[in-house]
Amino acid sequence: MIMLKIVMDTAGDLCTGWQEKYQINLLPINIIHNGVSYQQGIDIRYDDFYAMVEQDNSIPSTSQPTPYQFVEFYKKIAQPGDSILSIHVTDKLSGTMNSARLAAEELKGSYHIIPFDSASGTICMGMMCKEARQMDAAGKSVNEILEKLESIRRKMELIFTVDTMKFAKLSGRVKSLQATLASILDIKPIIELRDGTIEIKDKVRSRKASLERILTRLKEKIGDQRAYIAVVHAHDPITGKAVVEEVKKRFNYVEVAFAEISISLAVHFGPGTIGLAAYPE
Repeated sequence: MIMLKIVMDTAGDLCTGWQEKYQINLLPINIIHNGVSYQQGIDIRYDDFYAMVEQDNSIPSTSQPTPYQFVEFYKKIAQPGDSILSIHVTDKLSGTMNSARLAAEELKGSYHIIPFDSASGTICMGMMCKEARQMDAAGKSVNEILEKLESIRRKMELIFTVDTMKFAKLSGRVKSLQATLASILDIKPIIELRDGTIEIKDKVRSRKASLERILTRLKEKIGDQRAYIAVVHAHDPITGKAVVEEVKKRFNYVEVAFAEISISLAVHFGPGTIGLAAYPE
């Protein structure tokens, strides 16, 4: 009987099979299109989303789960007295973490809820959930798990490139990119997430150069350390798998995970986005 419940919102990504294997409970981000609210994995899937964008030439918006949605979700997945580790997208880019905190406060006394700010998103959150579950299964305490997650959060690198700036421009949610959008619409930016904030670190002229640049940036950061590495893609598994093969050639890896970027992130970055996440062993 697993007592520690692990929750992640869908601004995080999981490799195929991780949700079941590591018993991770997914709380969907709300995806809103033409006044209708959808939830990833429940009533909208990747292909539906991309078809919707192509058809309307407009992109859905996203909104964080409300405190009420969190309260109902926690009650559904846990029994009174259970501990819930709730791992969420950086609160510098979303109000999801705040909703989790408000729900945790409301349910205090019935459940032991620990909201944890990943200071990142996408597969970084999935890697944290996996590590937490493996430690839980090995009999580690919640405090030991939190210490490990804090260490991973400090060391985590996330570097990605987008194939088109159209989505970031239309979404308006990627505030830190706004100032530079106009001048770089025909350029491939190299984007990093540091301390929960998105920054454009470099700009290159071609797709090929952008993929090479994210690999060299990661190498500059982690060198030859043994590391957990993940490659993520938005609607471009062929390029994603090619990058996985390059990672295996160039890095001293414990494992290389591979996942598709969630709809709630693809809304902002668009198809063709390729990212690398890593933290040292």
